[in-house]
Amino acid sequence: MHELPDNISRQVRAALKEDVGSGDLTSKLIRKNTRASALVIAREDAVLCGSAWFDEVFKQLKSPVESKWQAKDGETIKQDQLVCELEGPARALLTGERTALNFLQTLSGTATVTREYVTLLTGLKTKLLDTRKTLPGLRAAQKYAVLCGGGENHRMGLYDAILIKENHIAATGSIAEAIKQAKKTSVAVEVEVEFLHQLEEALEAGADRILLDNFNTPKLVKAVALNRGRAKLEASGNIHLKNLRSVAETGVDYISTGALTKHLHAIDFSMRIRME
Repeated sequence: MHELPDNISRQVRAALKEDVGSGDLTSKLIRKNTRASALVIAREDAVLCGSAWFDEVFKQLKSPVESKWQAKDGETIKQDQLVCELEGPARALLTGERTALNFLQTLSGTATVTREYVTLLTGLKTKLLDTRKTLPGLRAAQKYAVLCGGGENHRMGLYDAILIKENHIAATGSIAEAIKQAKKTSVAVEVEVEFLHQLEEALEAGADRILLDNFNTPKLVKAVALNRGRAKLEASGNIHLKNLRSVAETGVDYISTGALTKHLHAIDFSMRIRME
């Protein structure tokens, strides 16, 4: 089980404020003490993710809703499978339904597509990484979902790793100068390059990791040969399911793609409530 982010309660609080606002007008049509049960069903095959966010929704509604999960985050679920059973006040179940399902469908979507990519890398040394191309406010959640799908996390944000990109190079004057300044810190230094001569410059300057941006397969092969194991190599740009394995077979250490978190297909779940 992967470690959960520490900002789940804040994410859920913001989502409930957005949806419930000053109160759920429709659920007030139901008598206050009415109780109900509910079943959450998967409507398609997926990798489950988001149960902690789902439970936090009902916790913050301050209603004694009990949940009984039939699968754990990271497990494969099948179409029409029962995923979770709920029991509690009918008003709370109805008020929290959409927000809870939004988290579940979004994070399961990220985990599911990640698993699809990771499966294609079976037998190869290349690791799959996410990027910072995440839904605003849900970065930690989506990066957790990537882990549940079998991928690995790149940097969380601008504060925990150095990645020198084209505009940083332009602002500092050269790749070598940018790396020189970065080496004054205690953080590993990664630099993005677009051409083989830039790769040579980055290697000579002592980059720890080099991102090969939009290199085609022949250029990647040349880059791996030129590198000779001196730095970790990461391929990125125009990565998709059809070319993923051929990119990995060039020998790069990592492949990163924003498709895991920004080209989102939300998984279809339904929640059926039964009155007691």
